[in-house]
Amino acid sequence: MFSFAFILAVLAVWRFMHLLSAEDGPFCMFARLRMKAGEGFWGTLLDCFYCLSQWIAVPFALLLSTSWRERFLIWPAPSALAILISRLADRIAPDQPVFFEEPDLKSKEES
Repeated sequence: MFSFAFILAVLAVWRFMHLLSAEDGPFCMFARLRMKAGEGFWGTLLDCFYCLSQWIAVPFALLLSTSWRERFLIWPAPSALAILISRLADRIAPDQPVFFEEPDLKSKEES
């Protein structure tokens, strides 16, 4: 049961990390949150994928373990695996399409 809960924790950490640091979310809620966070501690935390993963992993480590020693040892694991998932997803994902617009032929003929 622990391994299933751990896998769920890793996936949840990755999902929350990606949602908070890279996605706009419904009604641009998370994009506005990042803009309001500004340049201070909270803004840099939301911009740094690796820092954010550490903070998001804390509650999952608390839920998965029973002693403080286990919590301290489990805490970086979901973060590390979520970072690996992110790196693999970036390698597998296709490149974003490049926007290209052909020049307007009418404006060239007139000049």
